[in-house]
Amino acid sequence: MSPAVAIIVENTLQSLYTGLVLGCVYGLMCVGLALIFSVMRVINFAQGEFLMLGMYAALFVFTQLGISALLGPYVGPIVAAVLGGAIVFGVGIVVYEGLLRWITGLQVAGTEGEGHYPQLTLTLGLSLLLSNGGLIVFGSNPETMRTPMSSNAWELGPLFGSDITLFLNQARSVASVVALVVAAAVALFIARTRLGKMLRAAADNPEAATYMGIHVGRAYRLAFGIGAAVTAIAGGLVATYYPFQPYIGIEFVIVMYAGVVLGGMGSVSGAFWGGLTIGLIQQLSTLVLPNQLQNAAIFVAFLLIVLLRPQGLFGRSVERV
Repeated sequence: MSPAVAIIVENTLQSLYTGLVLGCVYGLMCVGLALIFSVMRVINFAQGEFLMLGMYAALFVFTQLGISALLGPYVGPIVAAVLGGAIVFGVGIVVYEGLLRWITGLQVAGTEGEGHYPQLTLTLGLSLLLSNGGLIVFGSNPETMRTPMSSNAWELGPLFGSDITLFLNQARSVASVVALVVAAAVALFIARTRLGKMLRAAADNPEAATYMGIHVGRAYRLAFGIGAAVTAIAGGLVATYYPFQPYIGIEFVIVMYAGVVLGGMGSVSGAFWGGLTIGLIQQLSTLVLPNQLQNAAIFVAFLLIVLLRPQGLFGRSVERV
């Protein structure tokens, strides 16, 4: 293999690997947003801020609660991300009970816009409140969970003789595996458990679910809490390799919405594949475009897919929830 061809192949494989590992974490972010939308039909503009809260919650658990000293720098960040998601689950429950409860479900059925206008206004205001409140509480200095994984890589190779070597960042690789496990757990929860069936029933027909004895408000509260927690876990995983500050939510919320739409509106499993697709497009585009145009490549692909398949990539084979 000539040196020029080896470089092209190595760069392509490295971008493919990076796209896959980042796409898995993007997919987990999208799962949280899709769960809230598919069950409650609420477009949550504050989802990026729940991601940010997950990052800070994971950092707090890792550094202040002694998880780093107890479990070490390899297992500790994963446990911190999950526990950070549990903290944000509680925040989501409080937000639902204090704010969203009054403008969702049967209480707004039959009103103009089915409550979507106050929902959009409230979640946008919540986004601004959380991001600016985070600036006051946490400050503007970038933070990260400093571990050996974030600065070390596994070397794979040489491949195809001695010409090609891949470097697999440890933090990103571990984060992608954890994201896959959490996304699969959410899918099994929705498909196999009694609570998951309750969520599906409340999503399909809230009025009929009420007649069947299902507490729709409780289902919405659970969906909002889990959706916030899942995205927060993704945030905790990102915090292991990416610096963050209170306004980081805006960097990822566009990716989340694009992934949800690409996967098929109202589909939790499709949202994961949509996020994975976004990650691949973002990284593979760097082979032919400057890094500054990564998001432009995402939106070009997004527009093409929406034009060709308005129902999303997986809209035909998946249903709501």
